[in-house]
Amino acid sequence: MKALLSDAPGGPETLTLQDLPDPEPGTGEVRIAVRSVGINFPDTLIIEDKYQFRPDRPFAPGAELAGVVDAVGNGVNDLKVGDRVMALPMWGALVEKICVAEDRCHRLPDAVSDEQAACLQMTYGTALYALEQRGDLAKGESLLVLGAAGGVGLAAVELGAALGARVIAAASSEEKVAIARDHGAAEGIVYPEAPLDRAAQKQFSDQIKQLAGPDGIDVVMDIVGGDYTEPALRATAWGGRVLIVGFPAGIAKIPANLPLLKSCDIRGIFWGGAIERDWARHRADMARLTEMCAAGQIRPRIHQTFPLAEGGAAIRALSDRGVIGKVCVTR
Repeated sequence: MKALLSDAPGGPETLTLQDLPDPEPGTGEVRIAVRSVGINFPDTLIIEDKYQFRPDRPFAPGAELAGVVDAVGNGVNDLKVGDRVMALPMWGALVEKICVAEDRCHRLPDAVSDEQAACLQMTYGTALYALEQRGDLAKGESLLVLGAAGGVGLAAVELGAALGARVIAAASSEEKVAIARDHGAAEGIVYPEAPLDRAAQKQFSDQIKQLAGPDGIDVVMDIVGGDYTEPALRATAWGGRVLIVGFPAGIAKIPANLPLLKSCDIRGIFWGGAIERDWARHRADMARLTEMCAAGQIRPRIHQTFPLAEGGAAIRALSDRGVIGKVCVTR
């Protein structure tokens, strides 16, 4: 089989397509013929040894996939050859075949395509965990999404709207805001390019407050960080929740008096750690998301697809931050 491997730390250009023997499933595992792989921001980090996990090399990046079971190991009780599944190996998916534990796989309904399924787990899983389990988002509350046009951002917009929130999408261009509106945002803001001086931060915060209304924002989904976090925090309501999801714009320096003055919370979002602690909840969430996708309640947006041999270019596209929605590698 073909595999796109990282032999040494480096950027996407260091990945090489190599031939490996087909893997054989062990006890409790199934072998999946991979059809589609969702590319995520952690893929840009893991190949440079900058992510929380550092697999032994050589390894293939790629955290989530969709495909067809083509072999099963001893002790597999539910899945069978020919079943369409999505799976979450966390890395190793940029290959033609992969062995995954049965309990890390989820059977797919016919109405969900391979590309859609490959985009559901990390982005929508992160957004659902953040909004419900950490953000306590309630129907009728306001939700500000910073970075609303990326994979997690668009997922948060869609899920926030589906949960009954009034969603305000903040992104770096009118095009991105328009797409967020198409996915359920009620309002949109084009935020200024970083770095932001104090005047620009105040202007951005004032924009948020104007759309939020007199009470401020109930929940902030911060996928950007940097100079954008403090203006959003200043626009937060009494008792609001600021969810720290990522910081591609840098790690924010937050004045400690602001949470005190607003009696609000700053809550971290580490979805990967959360699912390992409660795999049963994760499986329930995945079943829920596939049902929502099959019913058309959520619509993963595929920005671009690449063949396996160009998987490095897929990761590069995400690194360059021009992606709206998700990038996939397909067969």
